[in-house]
Amino acid sequence: MTEFVYIIDSSSLIALNKTNPMYIFPSTWKRIEGLVHQNRLLAPREVLDEITRFDDVLAEWGKGHPRIFVDPTSQQIKMVKEILNKYPSLIERGKQFSADPWVIALAVELIRNDQSTLVEVKRIVVTEEKLRGNRIRIPYVCKEYNVEAIDVLDMFRREGWVF
Repeated sequence: MTEFVYIIDSSSLIALNKTNPMYIFPSTWKRIEGLVHQNRLLAPREVLDEITRFDDVLAEWGKGHPRIFVDPTSQQIKMVKEILNKYPSLIERGKQFSADPWVIALAVELIRNDQSTLVEVKRIVVTEEKLRGNRIRIPYVCKEYNVEAIDVLDMFRREGWVF
C-alpha cells in the first residue's frame, strides 16, 4: 500500500480557494484539513508568506493551521541555493520573493531523508503550474530532481475524493 504525502504550492491553495471558497465548499476544506492533521499535506513556511499577500481568507486559514507549514532547514537552504543557481529564471524578474524553490527543496529533502516503513510513502508536489516545453516552472524543476508534480484535482483523484 502506498501513502501519499503532498507538498503544496501557494498556487494550488489560492486556486482552490478561488474555485472552491471555504464558506461555500466546507467539505472540501475539511478533507484538506484531514490531510494536514495526518501530516500528509505540507508546505514550506514561505507558502504562508505568499498566500498572505494574495488572499486574506486563505491567510487566516493558514494561520489557523500552522502544522502544515514547515520551517526551512539548513539542508533546504542549500537546496534552494542549488536550485536557483541551476534555474535562476524559476523566480520571475522583478519579483523579490517566490516560494517555488522552497516547495521543491522541501520535497527533495523529504524524499532523500525517507525512512523505511511498512507502508511505502510517496512525496508529491502539488502545484497549478504546468509543464510547458522547457519553460522553467515548478514541474520542470521537479522533473529534473525526479519529483512528481500534480495539480490539486489530481491530488483529489489520488485520495479518491468525490464531492
